Amino acid sequence: MLAAAKGGSSYILIIYALVFGALYFFYLRPRSKRQKAARTTQKKVDVGERAQTIGGFVGTVTKMTDEFITLRTPTGVELDFIPTAIARRFDPKPVDEPHDDTAQEGDQK
Repeated sequence: MLAAAKGGSSYILIIYALVFGALYFFYLRPRSKRQKAARTTQKKVDVGERAQTIGGFVGTVTKMTDEFITLRTPTGVELDFIPTAIARRFDPKPVDEPHDDTAQEGDQK
């Protein structure tokens, strides 16, 4: 009877090990990769560049220290953020101007 109890407990330990391994492989490892990528992205932002925070705020970096990154709004307001709040450098795509054929026709007459 004691041998059957030992065999059952070893199966439980193997199941726990497999569950922990799956948890690590599918949850913890990708999460740490995302955090590492976010840290490298934060380090790519320099003074004078535009940055976006995790809350969606966009501003120009005016000052950087180890504790704070200062962003200036278009209205001139400066706000301090912790470095982990910077999501990415903000490089908006250029907006294509619609081609206006009526203005050209009027100029040619």
